[in-house]
Amino acid sequence: AVAAERLAGTPWRTNAEVPGPWLRGRGFHPGGAATADLDRALERGAITMRGYDRTLKLAWSLADLDGRGRPGADEVGRALLLRKGIPA
Repeated sequence: AVAAERLAGTPWRTNAEVPGPWLRGRGFHPGGAATADLDRALERGAITMRGYDRTLKLAWSLADLDGRGRPGADEVGRALLLRKGIPA
C-alpha cells in the first residue's frame, strides 16, 4: 500500500514494477552514503547494473516495511545481502 501511494500517478503499483532507470533518477535514488556499498559492488563487478536496479527495488520494499520514507544504508545493505549474499 505504501508503494502504491508513492507511485500514484505512474503506471506502476509495486516496487518490483518500477524500471531501474526511473529508480536511479527523478529523486528516487537514495544516493550518497545509502548506496556506497551498492556502488562499490557494481564497481568490483560483484553485481551488474540489472542487479543494482533489482537491489534498489528490494531496498525500497524493505524501507516501506520499516516505515521509512526512503531507503537508507541499512535497507540497501540488507537488500544487497539478501540478493547476493554480499555483506555491506
